[in-house]
Amino acid sequence: MLTAKEPRPGLYFTHEQYQEDSLAWATNPLYGWCRKNPRLDGTEYNVYTDGLRIYTNIDANLQRYAEDAMRNHLGRTLQALLDREKRGGLFSRDVPEEARQVVITSGIHRSDRYKRLKAQGATEKEILADFGTPVEMRVFTWKGEVDTLMSPRDSVYYYKRLLRGALMSMEPQTGKVRAYVGGADFKHFKYDMVYKGRRQVGSTIKPFLYTLAMMEGMDPCTKVPNVEQVFETNDTIWTPRGGSPTEQVGKMVSLRWGLANSVNNVSAWLVKQFSPEAVARMIAQMGIHSQIDPQPSIFLGTSDVSLYEMVAAYGAYVAGGMRVDPVLVSRIEDRHGNLLASFSSEPKEVIDPYTAYLMVKLLEGVVQRGSGGRLRWMYNLQGALGGKTGTTQNNSDGWFMCIQPKLVTGCWVGCEDRAVHFDNMAYGQGASSALPIVGLFLQKAYADATTGISSGDKWEVPKGMENVEFNCDDKEVPMSEPNDFF
Repeated sequence: MLTAKEPRPGLYFTHEQYQEDSLAWATNPLYGWCRKNPRLDGTEYNVYTDGLRIYTNIDANLQRYAEDAMRNHLGRTLQALLDREKRGGLFSRDVPEEARQVVITSGIHRSDRYKRLKAQGATEKEILADFGTPVEMRVFTWKGEVDTLMSPRDSVYYYKRLLRGALMSMEPQTGKVRAYVGGADFKHFKYDMVYKGRRQVGSTIKPFLYTLAMMEGMDPCTKVPNVEQVFETNDTIWTPRGGSPTEQVGKMVSLRWGLANSVNNVSAWLVKQFSPEAVARMIAQMGIHSQIDPQPSIFLGTSDVSLYEMVAAYGAYVAGGMRVDPVLVSRIEDRHGNLLASFSSEPKEVIDPYTAYLMVKLLEGVVQRGSGGRLRWMYNLQGALGGKTGTTQNNSDGWFMCIQPKLVTGCWVGCEDRAVHFDNMAYGQGASSALPIVGLFLQKAYADATTGISSGDKWEVPKGMENVEFNCDDKEVPMSEPNDFF
């Protein structure tokens, strides 16, 4: 990030990526700092040779807890379950043969080995022959590096099956990033899945729809019909499915229950009250700069968004409606200790404090009686907590966004390619893949007094709402394990 160059349109595969980097260049002082802040003689600083002292906002203990949580859940539990599923082959039956070949071929073409052989003048036939020949290599495993004999082609299959994960945790009031895990291991996986990576976000996008509802005068106890909604667009008819127990269909349910159980009928009804365009504007207002298609299915979270954006957006709920850009680096000094730059983030009001607090109460309901309940009964985390799970089609992506009075934490889990995924939703949903990592992380954070994070932390309550309670008198029986699919 510090050494980034000024974006040039001809160097990008997509206009969206160019726009994103251009925005970062214009608004993020850390992005391209070396090029935007030359020495007095006009030369650029070199972060590798100039002896610069770069201080981050990372809390060493929280960082260790985040890395340990990722390693423990993915390495000790989830990877073994995926390996058992994939004993008969890497791909699920839903992936056609042509798509399978594209995944493997693109993996070969992106590898350093392929690029090196290509640069040496090898033909495609010679390269493919090389990829089919077993060689000694050192591969990543969750227990550490292992020396083995494997063909480069088989190594592509091997790495495609490895689960990836990312986590970011920041202070919502200041934007200070306290923990940042961009991937499992930087040596083997250099692509940053917090800032650079983008995946479908599933139901973690639904709170933005509910935010619009709160701004338009609804509250957590507002009753809405839990019935199927039909959308007609361009001579096509679409009815979203899933997310509600059959016995509750046709009843009036509270918005609190609808979000807690990630009920698509409720979300679809809300979209109809406003419009997909209004929802897209709300998402942008929360600071999501990724492209969001204003389609009726917008609440399913099929657009690709970064974890970095999601954490910052959820932070506004905790900070009374004030969104703060994440701040990873606090200051930069030269080799002699002279201050060259310091960094902070200016809060920007994106929603009013009343709406923010209503959303906090809605997200609390997800943990108290919905798809985020494992934080309570499995990880025994008490006190003020809220969150939202997310699972994308075919279990390709698992998400969990968690709010706490002093920390907002987001986690994503999936494989490198969406074509490789769990067939079993019991393991592939966000409540099973991503939530446990956050749960393990917060367990350690709460147990360590030096972090300043505890179950005794309280929400910021707007003036005039100190005694307001939302007793929705829900007669509905929540699902024992709500399905957060999309």
